[in-house]
Order: sequence, then C-alpha cells, then structure tokens
Amino acid sequence: REKSQCILPVMASADLLDELTCAICTDIYRDPAVTVNCGHSFCHECITSTWDNQEKRKYFCPECLGRFRVRPLIKRDLKVSNITEKHVLTEPTALRENWKCCVHRKVLEYYCLEESVFICVSCSLAGEHRGYRVETLNEASEKKEKLRNILQKLTSQREEAEKSVQSLEELRRQVQEKAAGVTERVTALITNIREQAETPEKEALSEISRQEEQVSLRVSDLIRQLEIKKEELSRKMGDIEELLTRWHVSMDVNTASNYVSVSDDLKTVSWSEMTQSRPETPERFQDFHQVLSSSRFSSGRHYWEVEVSESGWWVVGMVYPTIERRGDQSAIGINSVSWGLGRGWFNNQYSVIHDSKLIQLPHSSSGQRLGILLDYEVGRLSFYELCDPIRHVHTFTAVFTEPLHAVFGVYRYNSSVRISGILCPLK
Repeated sequence: REKSQCILPVMASADLLDELTCAICTDIYRDPAVTVNCGHSFCHECITSTWDNQEKRKYFCPECLGRFRVRPLIKRDLKVSNITEKHVLTEPTALRENWKCCVHRKVLEYYCLEESVFICVSCSLAGEHRGYRVETLNEASEKKEKLRNILQKLTSQREEAEKSVQSLEELRRQVQEKAAGVTERVTALITNIREQAETPEKEALSEISRQEEQVSLRVSDLIRQLEIKKEELSRKMGDIEELLTRWHVSMDVNTASNYVSVSDDLKTVSWSEMTQSRPETPERFQDFHQVLSSSRFSSGRHYWEVEVSESGWWVVGMVYPTIERRGDQSAIGINSVSWGLGRGWFNNQYSVIHDSKLIQLPHSSSGQRLGILLDYEVGRLSFYELCDPIRHVHTFTAVFTEPLHAVFGVYRYNSSVRISGILCPLK
C-alpha cells in the first residue's frame, strides 16, 4: 500500500476556505455548480440530489433558503472550480503547526511509526491508520534532536582527534628536521677531527640516530592510538545516524493476562490486583501474569533495554510463539520453548530458568536496568546489568528453530517491567 501522507497548508484567511466549502456536504467543492437565481455554489452531485428529493414547484436554495417555482437551471462555475483545484495543489507551509491532513483537514499532530507518515488524530482513531503505533510529533522531534546533539559532540571529538594527529605529524616533522640539522652539524664537526677521533664520531651519530628513532616511535604510537580513537568515533557516529531511523519494540496487549496492566504507550507492564476484563482469546495468557512483544525475530542480532522494579517478582526473556497460553506449561521457563532471567525466587538474587530447570546465580541485583542481546544465528541470549561498570549476568545457548518473541512476566504485588531502550538490529 502506498503511503497516504497528505499535508494541506492552512490558508492565509479562513474566509477563503469557507468560500470553497459546499453547504450541503461541508466538503471542498467537487465539480461546482451555481443556481441561476441566487448565485450560491454547490457540488453538482449535491444540489442535483437535493432538488431530486424536493417536491415540484417547491425548490429552494440550501444556502439562503430562497424558493423557486420552477427548478432552476445549473451551470458549472469555472472560476470556483479553478480556485478549488489550485487550493489542493498549494505548496506546504514550512511551519509544522500549520500542516493539515488533506482527508480530514485537521492539524497533523502525530507520526505513524509503521507507515513513516504524518497523520491527524482522526487518521489515528478512525482513519486508515487506526490501530497503528503512533507518537506525537513533539516526541519524535525531541528524540531526533537528542541524537543530533550527540552526533554533533562526536563530530567535535573526531575533529579534535584529527587536529591532534596533524599536530603530532608536524611535531614529528620538526623533530626529523632538527635531527637532520644536528646530524649535519655534528658531521661537519667530526670531519675536522676525523684523523684524531673516528670512534667518537660513530658513537655520537649512533646516539643521535637512537634518540631520533625513540622519538619517532613514540610519536608513531600516539598517532596509531589517535587513529584507533578516530575510527571508533566514526563507528559510533554511524551507529547514532542509524538510530535515527530505528523502530521501537512494544508489548502486544492481545497476549496480556487479565491480571497485568499495560501502559498506553505499550512500554510498561505491571501486576494488577483487579482484572482488566479483556476478551478471552486463544493468544491471551490465562493462568500466568505475562505478555509478549508485538515484534518477533527470526534472524540477525538484536539489542534492547528494560527497567525492572526494585521489589516484587519479575521475569524477562524470549519465547517461541507456540508456547501454551493456559496451564502449568504456559509459565516462562517451565517448558523447552522459553528462556528467562528473573528476580523473586530467592529474594534479591538473580535466577535463570529453562525447561523447568531453575538455577540461582551468584549475582545480587545492584540496579534496575538490564540489557538483553539476542544473536539468533549463533544461538545466544545474553543478559547484562547496566551498572558502572556493565556486568554480564548470564548467557543461554541454544539452536533456535522458530521465531522468538520478547516476554515479560510480573508475578507479585509491586512488580513491573518497562522497555526503556529502542530495539536495535545490530550489524
């Protein structure tokens, strides 16, 4: 399907838009016609249909309510038609707050993440983008602005590194020039006393060469380190630029248990004492407080981050879509189709579970942020605690044979998990 983005600029005067609107269908004129007697304009189809439904000899104008004994003749208003066509083709305004939807003529306030187009609130709630993941233009602008600021800082750092390389190159050149000058002067001096002291000449030249080599090696090492730093900065800049077009992972409320609450932005799941009264469907978890991600992964390397509650009992991990949705086998890790890391079985200790095998890890939780790295082809699922420094917690190894969904479980009061970082397909 083609992207249906259409930005209609706000006209310089609201009166012009009123003059181009049909009083019957309240839409922009389509093939306008004009009544003979009163001169008001309507869509040809609208006025014809209206008069077809009126009684003979009781025709009236829907605009001014003027009555006619005989059905008036109508003719095309070429001037209004030309203005209407030009109105639709007007160049978009540069001010975002003046952008309007050409379908609903409402200000474009949202950005559709799935279609990559600007839309109005009617497109999101009742139009062709209904049910799609959207975010406000301010949110999208703020995220991009932050990434651009980081990119600008990294650019400055790379420029500084390049300047340092140039300075060291110049220093090395100056050292070489000075060494050459010293060599020349010493050679001239030794020439005068060659007959008396050939040995001191050789020793002096050797010492000069040794010192030159040492200085050159040190400068070369510094240049090599700065080149490595410059390459690293370039790589980070490329990653930041790629992040500007990355997409977000969210939770699939259609799989959420009725005893978990999912936030409006589909990023947070928390334990709920009251039932959410969602319809009972085959994909919904019935017996355990869990929810799946809307995205699934069948190849590549992917990374995302979550924030977990300090208290309660929570589990995060990956599952095949074939996991049971009711009964004991529907819990994370109590089967061969799911892998999970959690906290709550043994107080503040991390534990991992797969195929009903629960292992208590020696690590105590020291933070609330976790990084999750999936390498599908290699068959690795790794968890990292995002403290200072970052700490590796555990890695599962397996041969993945089905697509994988991220899964989030909250099993006790005050338990919650929030997706805090964007989902990044890695190179």
